[in-house]
Amino acid sequence: MPTTDDGPRERFADLVADYLGTDGVTCPGTEPGARGFGRGGLKTGGKLFAMLSHDRLVLKLPASRINALLDEGHGHRFDPRKNGVEMREWLVLDPDSDLDWHTLAEEARAFVGGSR
Repeated sequence: MPTTDDGPRERFADLVADYLGTDGVTCPGTEPGARGFGRGGLKTGGKLFAMLSHDRLVLKLPASRINALLDEGHGHRFDPRKNGVEMREWLVLDPDSDLDWHTLAEEARAFVGGSR
């Protein structure tokens, strides 16, 4: 189990290792030269639910859950193009947040996988 003392890349690698082998979860695009949105991210049923972007955990969650996390100061909405257009159902977790990555990833997997 990762600790909060691990760096974000190590924590995400641990998350990927824990999820690989879970029914329906894949992590495509981890090979060298892979490109595009969500490369190296975790998918369920072919849909992205968690990824690492600029050493930050990014998760797809219901907008209402993201609003609650934002109100609690745990991050900000994801703006992949850095053009001010934020994605309503994507959260960039603050690196200082004490929330458990595995718990959040499981929420995201359930949301994306349809067991809401």
